[in-house]
Amino acid sequence: MQLLAVPMASSGGSGITLLLPLILIVGMIWFMSRTQRKQRARQAETVAALTPGTKVITTSGLVGIVEETDDEYVTLEISEGVLVQLVKAAVGRVVPDDDAADEPVEADEPVIDETAKDTVDVPQAGKDKADGKVQDAPKLPPTHTEN
Repeated sequence: MQLLAVPMASSGGSGITLLLPLILIVGMIWFMSRTQRKQRARQAETVAALTPGTKVITTSGLVGIVEETDDEYVTLEISEGVLVQLVKAAVGRVVPDDDAADEPVEADEPVIDETAKDTVDVPQAGKDKADGKVQDAPKLPPTHTEN
């Protein structure tokens, strides 16, 4: 038995074509880390600006009003007389103060057309047009095994 050594065929490309995927991967990692760095800086600014009376939402979804802040902790009032102490990093975002949002919105009274008072428009969805019966479930198309 005789073994032949065959050299591997090369693509004939230059070294830059081999480095291009590596450069793209490094660029994507740099861009993602830059975005995360900006988000961390924004979060640090939000936490540093906490003052008593500020309404916040924590990262777990708890809504409360800041009662006092410390170097590491923030005390929230989540209900009347209920205080919770959290790590400052748990504060997700600050809820903007909108006085208009606290007031109930008065809805305009619906306009009733007196001419159409006795008629009611009911859509015919779900009714079979041939015999007027309500269809219980949608009918599936036949499979290849059915005739």
